[in-house]
Amino acid sequence: MSSSRFLLHLTIFLLIFHQNFCFPSKQTLFLPLKTTLGRPPLTFAPSSKLSASAAAGSTTNKLGFHHNVTLTVSLSVGSPPQNVTMVLDTGSELSWLHCKKTPDLTSTFAPELSNSYSPIPCASPVCKTRTQDLPIPASCDPNNLLCHVAVSYADASSIEGTLAYENFVIGSSTRPGFLFGCMDSDFSSNSDEDSKTTGLMGMNRGSLSFVSQMGFPKFSYCISGLDSSGVLLLGDASFSWLKTLNYTPLIQRSDPLPYFDRVAYTVQLEGIQVGNKMLDLPRSVFLPDHTGAGQTMVDSGTQFTFLMGPVYTALRNEFLQQTRGVLQVLEDPNFVFQGAMDLCYRITEPAGTSFSNLPQVSLMFEGAEMSISGERLLYRVPDMNTGSDSVYCFTFGNSDLLGIEAFVIGNHHQQNVWMEFDLEKSRVGFAEIRCDLAGQRLGIDI
Repeated sequence: MSSSRFLLHLTIFLLIFHQNFCFPSKQTLFLPLKTTLGRPPLTFAPSSKLSASAAAGSTTNKLGFHHNVTLTVSLSVGSPPQNVTMVLDTGSELSWLHCKKTPDLTSTFAPELSNSYSPIPCASPVCKTRTQDLPIPASCDPNNLLCHVAVSYADASSIEGTLAYENFVIGSSTRPGFLFGCMDSDFSSNSDEDSKTTGLMGMNRGSLSFVSQMGFPKFSYCISGLDSSGVLLLGDASFSWLKTLNYTPLIQRSDPLPYFDRVAYTVQLEGIQVGNKMLDLPRSVFLPDHTGAGQTMVDSGTQFTFLMGPVYTALRNEFLQQTRGVLQVLEDPNFVFQGAMDLCYRITEPAGTSFSNLPQVSLMFEGAEMSISGERLLYRVPDMNTGSDSVYCFTFGNSDLLGIEAFVIGNHHQQNVWMEFDLEKSRVGFAEIRCDLAGQRLGIDI
């Protein structure tokens, strides 16, 4: 997928099998979805662990990161409806919109123009009871006595504003009384990229997330790495042409742990295989410790996959060993792509570049397996060449270099995989499929 910093006019269609936003109906509604290159909306609890190097430069709990591909959906909000574009993020709970016009923002929501906008006062029980899963607790704004919400992101960006009710229009159906953040203050590490969307659509398992408020029992998406097309489906995916999904259970913890996100889509990674060789690692290195550090999260808002230090090192060494003589390593110890990807290669283009001879990397989960092969193993670094060669980097990164203690499965490794998030049965399912063909079988012109 191209990594140039501009909107990729990739059309993905949103299929919604909900008429009353409670249970699936026969009605199918469509919305356009695009991808952009921008800040990954990766969020962490305020107590998330920082590495020594990350902690040394800051007393906050905002973690360093970089820009990447994000999925965005367009819909309407308010009465009369205003068109907005929101980043789709399975790693966040609170949905929010920019509500204050600034020179940097190209798209904002104007609450003063909506008859259905209703801010939540501090005295309302909603301010405390409905925000209990948020990483940063809601507070009271002394200036207007309204419920104040704030979110911090992995690239040190933050945003804050007022919790409010509003009508969200999905296709031809309206969901009244949707709780969201109407944000009027923010700090961004890259305002140019952040200005391309109006806000963010939180899709995790928290009570305030979009999927929870809308009452969807499950949702799925399928992102094509072939022709920049794909499908996002809200509701049940029962199609004769869809392969049987392999499911892995969601890991749920009732007890609060300082470094465990209880509303993330957490699964259990049990091992990694490179080619025909399993990495010689004890199962314990994949398990969260007594503080909750080390959970494995499936995140649509992060582009690449990040592994904790010991696991990443073992994978890096084995991939290097099996590709010796096949790929030419970039000998530059000072270059680390996106701050966490330090295994890169020099590759001559464009003579039909193919990565079909590279060893497959398989992520072993409890009850399921995700295989990464071919071009999904390497990513071309934009605007970087070494002589006549292009620079490609291994699409697994080191979580330790980001200052986080977690495994994160990013959307790059979810390409051409049907991903299903089943909230009713607390599981995640996936099966390999040509996502461009899936759109055609659904009768979508993409």
